[in-house]
Amino acid sequence: MAYFDCDKIQFEGAASKNPLAFKHYNAAELVAGKSMKEHLRFAGAYWHVMRNGLADPFGAGTAQMPWDDGSDSVDNALKRVDVFFEFLDKMGIEYYCFHDRDIAPELGDLAASNAALDQVVAKLKEKQAETGVKLLWGTACLFSHPRYSQGAATSPDANVYAYAGAQVKKALEATHELGGLGYTFWGGREGYSTLLNTNMKRELDHLGAFLHMAVDHAKKIGFDGPFYIEPKPREPSTHQYDSDSAACLNFLREYDLMDHFKLNIETNHATLAGHTMQHELTVAANAGMLGSIDANRGDELIGWDTDQFPTDIYLTSEIMLSVLEMGGFTTGGLNFDAKRRRESHEPLDLMHAHIGGMDAFARGLKIAHAIREDGRLADFVAARYSSFNAGIGAKVEAGQCSFEDLQAFALGNGEPAIASGRQEMLENLINEFI
Repeated sequence: MAYFDCDKIQFEGAASKNPLAFKHYNAAELVAGKSMKEHLRFAGAYWHVMRNGLADPFGAGTAQMPWDDGSDSVDNALKRVDVFFEFLDKMGIEYYCFHDRDIAPELGDLAASNAALDQVVAKLKEKQAETGVKLLWGTACLFSHPRYSQGAATSPDANVYAYAGAQVKKALEATHELGGLGYTFWGGREGYSTLLNTNMKRELDHLGAFLHMAVDHAKKIGFDGPFYIEPKPREPSTHQYDSDSAACLNFLREYDLMDHFKLNIETNHATLAGHTMQHELTVAANAGMLGSIDANRGDELIGWDTDQFPTDIYLTSEIMLSVLEMGGFTTGGLNFDAKRRRESHEPLDLMHAHIGGMDAFARGLKIAHAIREDGRLADFVAARYSSFNAGIGAKVEAGQCSFEDLQAFALGNGEPAIASGRQEMLENLINEFI
């Protein structure tokens, strides 16, 4: 039985008026020598596509999910798998992501939950073999259940900590069984509500130990994909330890985890951190740590994580500039951690939402490539720093300069003549392409 009342979504071009067609995303179109689908590596988010009832803090869910009987049975979970792969097929999306508790129910005890997960993983493996769809990354849900109300890997209770470790062990094994390309940690409860009852140093030490255990277990089972940390500053916690890219990098360096982790950056989380997405991507990429991207956007007028679909062409162009500049994705991709609005409650709205996001990123890819081919932006930036290519600037970059050297140069050089940063000109330049 088909649950999405449409044919497979096709590319029809910019002139098409068909709302169920791609206007810009042509999977086979070559950009900079690679197909769009290779550049973009879109992934469907199991939690939003199959499990998001579209509730908000002030009202119950509105989503129509005729495939779901509302039970926590394994049979219901297995049925969702078929529906999800129907969705992926009709959208032409070749990757997906999941939390363990999205795909299989949390039952009365850990052993029962693990057995349920095994059954669903077996079904997912069958569907992957049948369709060629791949798992971009898996993760464990360590934030929804009441046991994690005070944290998981940073819980003050060692019993909770142990339960979280057991859950991650199983989720990592499931990810490996499905050929997952990576594994993600999102620390929604790894933080605090107040420092009055928090020993931050112990919690961070415990978190570092937890992540080292994950690395050790990955080696033991032969999982060689990267681990990702996904920064977010707050909500649900007052403060989360993975608050932004810089904080995550500092943590990874302090606990000797840089060789095993990269970052999975989300636009909506950058907004909550008071940064732009371009800033967060740049911080990660500069450290060689940009691994994957949650493709969404936030609403600056609403004070929580709205997870809206990305439709801002400036945003997608900036993101793809960062991706192209780092040489493209390797194990990561663009995961649509995005949900329809509460008013868009019919199954077909999932198609409209993903079409918009995929078209926006296709345009962003083409624009970013055109900007790079044009070269004026890169040339301006290179020229702005050209004084560091020779003379005193080159000595600074080579680590061969002292304050005495700088003083001698400044005394003989006179007052510096400062060139304009030309911000408005460069903004106009970007608009030429958009």
